[in-house]
Amino acid sequence: MAVISLPPGFQIAPVPFFGEVPAPEPRSRLGVLENFNGSFTGSGFNSIFRPHSGPNTKFPRDNILELNLIDDSITFSEDFGAVPNRGLMSQSNIFLNGISYVQAVNAVTNEETGKADHSPIGIHFETGLWMNVPPTNNTPVLGESLVRMGSIPHGTTINAQCLAPTSNSSGPPELPPASLAVFPSQGGGSAVPIDSVNASVVSSLRRPQDLSKFIAAGTITQEILDDPNTVLRNAIKGQTILHNIAFTVSTTPPPPVFGGGTANIAFLEGDPAITNPNANAIQMNATFWIETVQHKLQVPIFKRGQAPMKISPASPAHQRVPVYLVNPPHDITVPKTITVTSIQIQYSQVVNLVFDGLIWPHISVSTLIPSDPVTVPDSVWN
Repeated sequence: MAVISLPPGFQIAPVPFFGEVPAPEPRSRLGVLENFNGSFTGSGFNSIFRPHSGPNTKFPRDNILELNLIDDSITFSEDFGAVPNRGLMSQSNIFLNGISYVQAVNAVTNEETGKADHSPIGIHFETGLWMNVPPTNNTPVLGESLVRMGSIPHGTTINAQCLAPTSNSSGPPELPPASLAVFPSQGGGSAVPIDSVNASVVSSLRRPQDLSKFIAAGTITQEILDDPNTVLRNAIKGQTILHNIAFTVSTTPPPPVFGGGTANIAFLEGDPAITNPNANAIQMNATFWIETVQHKLQVPIFKRGQAPMKISPASPAHQRVPVYLVNPPHDITVPKTITVTSIQIQYSQVVNLVFDGLIWPHISVSTLIPSDPVTVPDSVWN
């Protein structure tokens, strides 16, 4: 699991100029980002059409569809303070607040079993920042917004934004479909047929080439290749989700948000005019669902003063569940059932890569739960 820490006592703060009027503190220091607290681990699915440098004269020439069952971990830092952004003339100064993060993703795709039980192979590492930007009423006129700034070792950085969510939705989230369809990079035209997205075909341009064991295990199926968000829906089947908060950050955000984007190293762009890129990342959209999940815990007999207990709720075999730290404030003389909640994060991310005259979607989906035990509050025992 990736770890992240700030130097002891580190807090960003403004350095005032003589006579400067300080900006008001934002309504919420972090807003919805307060839920990105500590470490989360989970599992999911990752697909990428990657460039192929070997000989292949059939169009599209240069692609290998790599499909991965993944273990995922994200660790968030504490709020590192008020970051001053200076306004010009009539625009007041503002304070941004945020957290840093580290993400590490391992492929655990086992071609022998068709399951996610292979020894881990690192396939993604990302560092970055999540920031909450307070509303402004001059330049620009914009409501409270969120920003994700990330960097990956392949040579791409992102700056993705959205307006901050303003409400919760009751119950589980509505998870829209995602698509592995490939389109011409010049715009227009219909999707280009790609044999490797047919699960029943044993494709030389896919890894794994033979999906029969994965189909039998239900881990990579035609339904999943048609809509990778199927993995997210399967992950929450049978869960009691009380409410969820959803937002989508994008490097090309819709109005009224503007700015942001992607930046790539020379190798990825291929040439100064980007006419023959190796894998130019042109856009990223990522939707996050922050879910409050309710669980039932069976608490055994307990005598006050003994060591706290670590208890996990019952769950279907395919679901990971959090561990709860249970320390009743009084004796439990007979076994008792209590109701508890924890935060669960789901995301669906699409990065569009351009090479060989086509736009290739790189899709990652994951369901994450707290890595560390969740403390049961005293209010549960009232």
